Amino acid sequence: MFEKRYYYLLKIQYLGFRYHGWQKQPDVLTVERMMERTIAFVLGRKNFKLLAAGRTDAKVSANVAYVELFLNDEPLPVTGFFEAFNANLPQDIRCLEISEVDKTFNVMDAPKGKEYLYLFSHGEKNHPFSAPYMTTLSTHLDIAKMQAVAPLFQGTHDFRNYAYRPNPATQTIGRIDCAEIVKNSLYTASFFPEQSFIFRVSGKGFKRHQIRLMMGALFDIGEGKMDETAFKKSLDGSTPMKLERIAPASGLILQEVTI
Repeated sequence: MFEKRYYYLLKIQYLGFRYHGWQKQPDVLTVERMMERTIAFVLGRKNFKLLAAGRTDAKVSANVAYVELFLNDEPLPVTGFFEAFNANLPQDIRCLEISEVDKTFNVMDAPKGKEYLYLFSHGEKNHPFSAPYMTTLSTHLDIAKMQAVAPLFQGTHDFRNYAYRPNPATQTIGRIDCAEIVKNSLYTASFFPEQSFIFRVSGKGFKRHQIRLMMGALFDIGEGKMDETAFKKSLDGSTPMKLERIAPASGLILQEVTI
C-alpha cells in the first residue's frame, strides 16, 4: 500500500509517424509505452501511471498534448528529472513542461478546446521526406469548392455520419467553432511542395476518426465525387449516410489543447 500519491501535468509533443497511436498496446510501439519506459528508467521504479487528455491514432502527431502522471510514495525529484526525462526520450517525443497539480485535477475533463490541423497537397507526388507530415493526392482538387463548404461544419450538428462505427448510445451532437481550409504557411521544409494546404478545425472534442472522415468528405468535394447538397445532408445525423473515405492519418496534427 503506497503512502501518498503525487499528481503532475506533463505538456508534451511528438511526431506520430512511427507509432501506433498514444495508447499502450501489446507488441506494438506507442507513445504511452515509450513514455512509461523512459519514466521508469529515469526514476528507477514503476509505481506510477499515465492518463492522457484524449488518445491519438496511429501516425497522428501532436504539437501540444497533455498527460497526467500519478506517482506513488515519493514526489518527482526537485531538480534534474525534466532534463533527464527529455534526454532519454526518443528524438520524436519531447516534454515541454511539468507542473504539479492536486488530486481534484482531472486531465480528461480539463480541455476547454482542441485544435487540429490536417496538412495536404495535390496534383503531384511529394518528396518522400514529406510523408510523416502531410498527405498528397495525385488527383487535382478544386480547392475553391473545398474552401467554400468547409465552414458548413461550424456550429452545432449531429455528427453521427462522421462518427466511426457509432452505436445507438453514442453521443454524436457536437459543436465545431472553426473549420476552414487555408494555404499552409505554418509548417515549412525545403522538401515540402511549393504549395500545400491546411484544414483547420477546432472544438471541445471529437469522435474517433471524425476529423479524418471530415477531411475525406472534403476530398470528395474537391474531386467532384460529392456535391454541396449531399455534403449538407451529411451534417444531419438523422439522415444516415455511409461515409467510407477516411483520410490518411499521417497528415493529422493535434495542434493545440486549451486547458
